[in-house]
Amino acid sequence: MRLWDKGFSTDKKIDHFTVGNDRELDLHLAKYDVIASKAHANMLGKIGLLTEDETSSLVNELDNIAKSIEKGTFTIEDSFEDMHSKIEYLLTEKLGDTGKKIHTARSRNDQVLVAMHLYLKDELTEIKSATKTLFNLLLDLAEKHMDILLPGYTHLQIAMPSSFGLWFSAYAESLIDDLIFINAAYKVADQNPLGSAAGYGSSFPIDRSFTTKEMEFETLKYNVVAAQMGRGKVENATAFGMASIAATLSKLAMDICLYMSQNFDFISFPDELTTGSSIMPHKKNPDVFELVRAKCNKLQAVPNQLTLVINNLPSGYHRDLQLVKEIIVPSIQDMRACLEILTFSLKEIRVNKNILDDPKYDYLFSVDTLNERVLSGMPFRDAYKKMGQEIQEGTFEPKRDISHSHEGSLGNLCLEEIREKMNKTI
Repeated sequence: MRLWDKGFSTDKKIDHFTVGNDRELDLHLAKYDVIASKAHANMLGKIGLLTEDETSSLVNELDNIAKSIEKGTFTIEDSFEDMHSKIEYLLTEKLGDTGKKIHTARSRNDQVLVAMHLYLKDELTEIKSATKTLFNLLLDLAEKHMDILLPGYTHLQIAMPSSFGLWFSAYAESLIDDLIFINAAYKVADQNPLGSAAGYGSSFPIDRSFTTKEMEFETLKYNVVAAQMGRGKVENATAFGMASIAATLSKLAMDICLYMSQNFDFISFPDELTTGSSIMPHKKNPDVFELVRAKCNKLQAVPNQLTLVINNLPSGYHRDLQLVKEIIVPSIQDMRACLEILTFSLKEIRVNKNILDDPKYDYLFSVDTLNERVLSGMPFRDAYKKMGQEIQEGTFEPKRDISHSHEGSLGNLCLEEIREKMNKTI
């Protein structure tokens, strides 16, 4: 069944090429097409295009379809083009002519749009929740290990003292910035496009404010052409939000891979969270974190992928837009998987408490030793030159009893302030 069927068939090769993997992807969106169809049916009843009995019958049958989706028994066979055609077929099969009325005053185009908006609202909410869970874990780890020092690096050269408290809480606070982008994407998604039809509205006296309230959108995408132009744009906004989180997670995964190396030996994980080698029995490989790094790097490319599909398309619908679905849906699944596996794994992290006992880290304390001399009255430039000379001559004696007290330093992590910032953002 095809919603545009006029009584003749297209070539099977054309059908295969144009449908692509829509049937599989639509299983993720079918729930939302049902939600929108219920709102649409109630609106048609409100304006008199459906009788009270017809409206009730459609809503009840849509509820039955929703239950089959929730149970996982809803399928889209090859004889159907997509979720829309399968759902309309089921309604018609059960209700006859009443089922055929569900498509009144709407197009498959605004069906896809509103289902995608509803889907993205839910998924962005789930991503926010998973990000907050990881944030909480990172702050808990920062508090637990706040006094354990860690070498800080610039240019991959030993630089200044850091701490596990700083390291964990740095990534926690970075996630707050990422959620600002996720919030922006949610705001774009939280606009009802239903009623734009094929992109130019309808001659039926539909009530778009009614469906906006029914589906719990914050507002309406008023201009019907603007609503149509949102196709691809809402996905791209979501992709930018996910790319921001992915950049943070990729950097964290890279740190973990580096710190697990025997050359660093800053952290470790239980055997069951690492993998081995087929020929080297001593290996404990950080495969999970390498895959997080790679998946998150792929996620950072998604906005560009979407831009290349939608860029420079004129207003109005074009079949190019079908391809955004096959980019954004798997990306969301990857994003959620990366957040989940990092949270699962980091719960078991083990930190090395005696890293700085190694003499090679003595130079970490050069700045603190220099600053001590400045505090004693020596001009900074003189202290810097004297310190450089001692290092060159091998006579440098590090001052290890360091004291960093300003906000955000290793002696004053401001964990509660960071928590409050997240609460305001979330």
